[in-house]
Amino acid sequence: MSIKVMVVDDSAFMRKVLSDQVNQISNVVVSATARSGEDALLKLKKIQPDLITLDIEMSGINGLETLKIIKREFNIPVIMLSSHSGEEMTITCLENGAMDFVEKPSNISKIEDSFKEELEKKIKSIIVKPGSVEVIKEVKVVGEKRFPNKVRGIVIGSSTGGPKALMEIIKYIPKTLNVPIFIVQHMPSGFTKSFSKRMNTEANVEVVEAKHLELIRPGVVYIAPGDYHMRIDQRRIYLTNEEKKINSVRPAVDPLFESASKVYGKSLVGIILTGMGSDGAEGMKIIANNKGYTIAQDRETSVVYGMPRRAVELGVVDEILSLDMIGTKLDWMIRVKQ
Repeated sequence: MSIKVMVVDDSAFMRKVLSDQVNQISNVVVSATARSGEDALLKLKKIQPDLITLDIEMSGINGLETLKIIKREFNIPVIMLSSHSGEEMTITCLENGAMDFVEKPSNISKIEDSFKEELEKKIKSIIVKPGSVEVIKEVKVVGEKRFPNKVRGIVIGSSTGGPKALMEIIKYIPKTLNVPIFIVQHMPSGFTKSFSKRMNTEANVEVVEAKHLELIRPGVVYIAPGDYHMRIDQRRIYLTNEEKKINSVRPAVDPLFESASKVYGKSLVGIILTGMGSDGAEGMKIIANNKGYTIAQDRETSVVYGMPRRAVELGVVDEILSLDMIGTKLDWMIRVKQ
């Protein structure tokens, strides 16, 4: 059975381009298009697509307001179509229930294969249908329980669904934080700056987009910039965009987790949140082998139970927790164990 997609865009040309791209994806079909937010909402009263691609910048009801109504009245998964001029609005849409976003092609006349590949990954990771993607089975924690006597560093990795999850978790971080936190969220260049600013407004601690060779300060949350792998040593942050993508992404979680484990050893806490693919699993394994503490988000609260599931399958996760319990655990660790 095919995944049915509604394409919403106020440009007839863009609707055609997007529809052509979606229809080229195996087991995915465009079942409807809409020329505006109002048009989409009227059609949704009669049809039920599995997923909606929604332009952010539209005349009439814009993408954000349309998204809010869709989530409230229809509860259908939405992927936003964004551009660099709409970075801040994209982050707001993710906060308001959008599952993920895809950057609009910069050259409409010559769309690269990577655009369709990204669309396919995100559509199929969000919508699980027999015959289209693997049906996920629950896996239990493997391995013995342990906990560090002292926490000196915390690393977090996330992908699809991660921005909203991170926005929730950051509110649990107390202002008494005295260790650094490093985050890799799969996100394109430019968007991480807006995301770190938004996180900073919600947090009780300082949240910044990391800079190359920046000195690491305790009590600061560092977010890897889009298109840069991030590693650390005892004193500094190192960024590079010259390396190839790892697990098809840059920034990738594994390089951060591996380097942080070398620095903090058994005093490191590694957390893997919602996301597609397997990025972070090998990094979690390294953290566990060095006797650090590992936590994975549970299936029920993950938008996509891909990255956490893979770490659990490797038997390197100490605890599987819901998103709010991860926040509570972080708060407790920071207050008691730092």
